Amino acid sequence: MQGQSQQQAYDRGITIFSPDGRLYQVEYAREAVKRGTASVGLRTPDGVVLAANRRVSSPLMERSSVEKIHKADDHVGVASAGHVADARQLVDLARRRAQGEQLRYGQQIGVETLTRSITDHIQEYTQTGGARPFGVALLVGGIDDGEPKLFETDPSGTDYEWQAAAIGGDRDVIQGYLEDNYHEELDVDGGIELAVRALSEPEDEVVAAEDVDVATITTDDEAFSSVSVDRLDSIIAEFDAEETDE
Repeated sequence: MQGQSQQQAYDRGITIFSPDGRLYQVEYAREAVKRGTASVGLRTPDGVVLAANRRVSSPLMERSSVEKIHKADDHVGVASAGHVADARQLVDLARRRAQGEQLRYGQQIGVETLTRSITDHIQEYTQTGGARPFGVALLVGGIDDGEPKLFETDPSGTDYEWQAAAIGGDRDVIQGYLEDNYHEELDVDGGIELAVRALSEPEDEVVAAEDVDVATITTDDEAFSSVSVDRLDSIIAEFDAEETDE
């Protein structure tokens, strides 16, 4: 009984380490990410692809109101998994940081610099009494001096750089698919196809175009651009036909 009460005390205190060196509230925040719908990011030689599953819980819900991919700056996009409200707060922070860089120095902020600003803010919430960690993970992708970059943020405030990464529900399955099928010579169109296939991997069928949100940032124009449903429909139809032929 005493051991259980000690466990609960460590469980309630975000600023207190357990005897085995764990912050339970951070681990719970990671569980919140796992319960969110999945997002995928891929880095290709000519750009970055961000894709997110945005299935709605009711046919009466407006799909456009489900935001999983955000424009942080002209050259940076953010995909989220976990608590949408927490993601919105971090995206707003990223936008303010990017605008401040433009106003102060007259230049675009670096993707890694922006990611580190986000994770520094997240980390503060792992050591502040009366607060809780952000229950969201982000994929931050963009162009930095002509070079595509892709980073992941974790509820602990840690950032990782990836060639291809998945966050959210069924992460292990999707990440395994990416590891088996990703190659560095992919172009942006190939990256879109791979991202949609990866998001479809946990399901018995290919996801519908309206259930996926996809955006790209290419090295040609270094501009964030959403992929239309019509284009996704044509891409999905192409590899549906390939699978039928096989």
